[in-house]
Amino acid sequence: MDDPEIKEMVRNRYGSIASGGCCGGDAPCGGDVAEQSRKMGYSEADLQAAGEGANLGLGCGNPQAIALLRVGEVVVDLGSGAGFDCFLSARAVGPSGRVIGVDMTHEMLARARANAARLGLENVEFRLGEISFLPVADGIADVVISNCVINLVPEKEQVFREAFRVLKPGGRLAVSDVVNIAPLPPELAADRALVSGCVAGAASVPRLEAMLRAAGFASIRIVPKAESRDLVASWAPGRSIEDYVASASMTAEKPRT
Repeated sequence: MDDPEIKEMVRNRYGSIASGGCCGGDAPCGGDVAEQSRKMGYSEADLQAAGEGANLGLGCGNPQAIALLRVGEVVVDLGSGAGFDCFLSARAVGPSGRVIGVDMTHEMLARARANAARLGLENVEFRLGEISFLPVADGIADVVISNCVINLVPEKEQVFREAFRVLKPGGRLAVSDVVNIAPLPPELAADRALVSGCVAGAASVPRLEAMLRAAGFASIRIVPKAESRDLVASWAPGRSIEDYVASASMTAEKPRT
């Protein structure tokens, strides 16, 4: 598949999820959403704070746990979905802070905006756009977060350049995503469901490190999580995808000078 075809497939799939409520048993998720989220590292307080309808179980980790958010900070969420991580970020940065979610699906944006209104959050906004061409001004963010989205984008190098652009000097990148830990067999690499299911589009740790360095980032740290095997296996039961991809935490900084 070429890049536009991949993007359209991803847009259609996640738009359908937003309209239908959850994942419908389709990879990458399925089963009990709350239980999936606990496996990703979210607490019961997190699940309660975001309200109903925001958590669709589509992540692969908890970027809040590595973002170290502070009151008053500006956060940009790449691929914000129904708003789950944005709402948790809004709680962390407080009324003096600001959260901007960016998503390319109209259905997700509509759901996220409705969720924000229901929660009465005035420091969160959602913008339509692709994360490789962010509708965000230069140098306004203290932190850029993302949860299991960058693997879905063909032009990952451009995503990291955009994240670097919108960060202030000294700003931080905090990402939970899927990384490739072994070459995918041809039948898995060519599976269209696994391309949009956070498996076939994953890059290796060395490749991601090189992309981040090329974008200008420093203090790069990417840590695959061995304990994510069960979570990853649940995305495509019986296909052994946990032998080839893993959830990982990814942090980096934009130099101050």
